[in-house]
Amino acid sequence: MVICGIKVSHDGGVAVVEDDRLVFSIEMEKLGNGLRYSALGDLDRVAEILRSEGLTPTDIDRFVVDGWFANGAVPDTDSTEPSSISTLAGGRPIELAVAPYQDRPGRTLPIARHRFRGHGFGSAAEEYVSYHHIDQHILGGYCTSPFAARGEDALVLVWDGGTAARVYHVAAAARTVRAVATVLPIVGNIFTYFSSHFEPFIPKTEGLSRDQILRQHLAIPGKAMAYAGLGTVAESAYPVFDEILAAQPNPSQDAARLVGAKTSANRDELFPGLSDADLIATFQAYLGDRLARALSSLLRQDSSLPSKLVVTGGCALNIKWNSLLRTQGIVEEIWIPPFPNDSGAAIGAACCEMFRYGRSPALRWDVYSGPRVGVSGVPENWRRQPCDELGVARLLHRVGEPVVVLSGRAELGPRALGNRSILAPATDAAMKDQLNDIKNRAHYRPVAPVCLTARVAEVFQPGGSDPYMLFEHRTRPDWTDRIPAVLHVDGTARLQTIDESANRATARILTGYAAISGVPVLCNTSANFEGRGFFPDVASAARWGGTRYIWSEGYLFTDQSVTA
Repeated sequence: MVICGIKVSHDGGVAVVEDDRLVFSIEMEKLGNGLRYSALGDLDRVAEILRSEGLTPTDIDRFVVDGWFANGAVPDTDSTEPSSISTLAGGRPIELAVAPYQDRPGRTLPIARHRFRGHGFGSAAEEYVSYHHIDQHILGGYCTSPFAARGEDALVLVWDGGTAARVYHVAAAARTVRAVATVLPIVGNIFTYFSSHFEPFIPKTEGLSRDQILRQHLAIPGKAMAYAGLGTVAESAYPVFDEILAAQPNPSQDAARLVGAKTSANRDELFPGLSDADLIATFQAYLGDRLARALSSLLRQDSSLPSKLVVTGGCALNIKWNSLLRTQGIVEEIWIPPFPNDSGAAIGAACCEMFRYGRSPALRWDVYSGPRVGVSGVPENWRRQPCDELGVARLLHRVGEPVVVLSGRAELGPRALGNRSILAPATDAAMKDQLNDIKNRAHYRPVAPVCLTARVAEVFQPGGSDPYMLFEHRTRPDWTDRIPAVLHVDGTARLQTIDESANRATARILTGYAAISGVPVLCNTSANFEGRGFFPDVASAARWGGTRYIWSEGYLFTDQSVTA
């Protein structure tokens, strides 16, 4: 069975699953330097993407569209009826019917299958199916997990922007999903709304389109998580936040907005002496604490629940909360996919159909399943010469400058994991500022380390394999001064590990660099224009011009207009 999953709204994408194998997943922002969070744009793009991958719409057995909320409504709209998305088909406006945004415990069931007619995405069938948006988070997370691969039951914690934090039980053998409990009756957008009441995140909306305002909103939580490192957590403020939240009648979007508004309006009275960074840091820590305590309480109350946990939804990109859940030992094992936000929605939609009707509940997948690196000629003023990965390692050690690396298929999800990365030595603290400057990012933004898995315990604590930059680590004392460029302002690091044996260019570059320098760590940040997806080809990176060196598929490109 060949299934095509489709995300139409923001973070649009197309993914194909054949039987139990992910063939590819293409996020719209990663095509042609697309804007971050780009929607699909036109339903005809599905057929275009299929053709670019050697398929046609007639090769697809099932088209599965991610559910969404009704046009003009907010995600918490209490509706169990099918919804619709305003989009285009062949350049003409269309209302595409889809499943509701989320299930309603006691009124609807998870993974309810909705069938629609009226569009075939280029096929003659003129029909498709749709599942709740929350369902794709549940099964996109579970089906990619080691628990599914082992045929084990698991709990799935979904906390997305428009939903409260809810736990589901996925039964592998029975192929069922049931809602267990709402562990935190607060929508995930609350951290975004809270942060937007304080500098530097107060929205500037004058003259902006609706799409620009949405992108601004979607970008806040990642930046605020980094900005919180400038502040100090004041646990004494937790009871005050408890009182503010207790006064809100429900976990709606409006209620979430009121928490930040009340905090901002009464900060001198309620939180004397706390800076904007302190308040953001404290509220972030407060939410993590409440989440961890609520989940722990649920598992104590019901010992029959599995002790294997999947965490997904947009909030699963917060490494502070992820690390808290992992270090507190609430469960035996925790899994977070590298695309827990809507960047994985097309995969998740396909997984819903695969889980119900396929041969296996486990998806065989590779994180490097995005668009292939594009082929382009030698940009003007750039010299191309053959160069292997060891040559890149020598260059990094010799010149100490950043190198754009474009190799193979792009990573899935929002993190650059070596195939669309800027790599640089981490041994000089000034490198972090240099990378932030060339990317036009705020000074407080972190630069991630990539470290050889075999040596991670030597350099970081707690260490261990973390291939997707989803948890927090700290350098061990004897390494702090050796790799200062990858330390965040609070001393933490968003680590990626990579195996020396991995058949990836960055693994070979890092292995070579470690052999030459003795340092098994490099800086790793995304290679992209500001506000856009990864560079699709060398020509884009050259046009950007932030570095003197670009390496791609066995060739080193050097900007001849820049003198050493």
